[in-house]
Formats: sequence, C-alpha cells, structure tokens
Amino acid sequence: MNDELKHRRIRSYVLRAGRMTEGQQRAFDDNWQRVGLDHAAGILDYELTFGSTGPVTLEIGFGMGQSLVEMAAAAPATHFIGVEVHKPGVGKLLHSMQEQDVENVRVYCHDAVEILKDCIAPDSLDTVQIFFPDPWHKKRHNKRRLIQPEFVALVVSRLRPGGLLHIATDWENYAQQIMEVLSAETALENTLGVNQFAPRPETRPLTKFERRGERLGHGVWDVLFRRI
Repeated sequence: MNDELKHRRIRSYVLRAGRMTEGQQRAFDDNWQRVGLDHAAGILDYELTFGSTGPVTLEIGFGMGQSLVEMAAAAPATHFIGVEVHKPGVGKLLHSMQEQDVENVRVYCHDAVEILKDCIAPDSLDTVQIFFPDPWHKKRHNKRRLIQPEFVALVVSRLRPGGLLHIATDWENYAQQIMEVLSAETALENTLGVNQFAPRPETRPLTKFERRGERLGHGVWDVLFRRI
C-alpha cells in the first residue's frame, strides 16, 4: 500500500491513551520477546513461529484478550494469531496467557489491515474471527466501520479455500450491514443459507459484556461464512 493510499484510508479505530497496569506492563516486558510479532518482519512463517504445523486462526481486535486465551486453551493444537492496536489490551492478553499457561498464541500490536496486507500470506488462514468490532453507531460515523467490501475482499484473499470468516456483533444495524457485505462477496458462502445468522458456536466463549447484554435483553448476531 503506497503512502498516499495509507494516508487516505479511513481507520476503524481511534487509539486510546489508556495506561497499562503494573501487571500488564510486567507481562508485556516479560513475554513480548517470546510471543510478540513485528509487522516489519514481513510474511509470517507459521511453522517457524509456532514450532509445529497446525490450523491457523487470526483474531482481529481481541480487546483485552480473555476470549482469545480461552479459545486457545481449549484448542491447543490450533495456532492463534491476535491483532490489537491498543497496548493495554495486549498487556492483559499476555498476562492472561502467563496465568493460564497458554502457549499457542502469537500477537501483533499493529493495524490489522497492514498486517493482512504485509504479513499474512494469501490462501493461508483456516479461520478469521472478528468479535464485537466497534459499531460506530452514529450514522455519520458508519463509514468508519471495519466491515466494508474492500476489507472483506482482503480477508477472503488470506483465507484458504474452505476457510471460515466468523463475525459477531451486538448491534442489529451493523449485523445487517455485515450480512449484506459478506453476501455480496462472490468468494464467500453463508454456512447457514442465504441471509441466515448463525447460533453462537460453542467455540466462541461468552464474554462478560455479552452476558450483561443478554440480561438487559440485547441481542447478539453471529455471521459465519466460508470461502468457496
């Protein structure tokens, strides 16, 4: 991506100035050299990075990382790559990995679009998951939403044939947009049928935020598509 396009691209996030706790900073300092990944290193060699072969799942925007660590602990033979721009979230993820002795996660603290373009080989991922991306719920901000046709096309190019794209949101308006965008991508098919949302797969843990939303009567929509 040239400098002009990089400058013009509308980002789907705003970098927050939140400070890391002492525990998060210590976990970052103790573990980053072992599990952290560098955008500048270019295309990622999965076998070299993880020390073995296995299915590869990329999670974009893991927040504080609790569900990612839980998923990784439940599937030790799967290689998980997390991408998050907010350093406190990365620190919390590394702290949770250390506490739970989880070893099958590697982490980028960088912009996900640049990681997909520069570090992930085409046709190489088994799963891409994006859980509760910022809904940018005000209409004038909808253009900032991550799930747009150009982004989806990029994600699909990194999935292997048969690979899965799993997105979840608790904003119905965004869920409808996600369904429309993914349905319009000719290289994808809905695993549940045309315009059908999926029940929450057992592999996606319930977050505290999601449980609170359920108590308040808020819905959650899972969208699960497969690369043709």
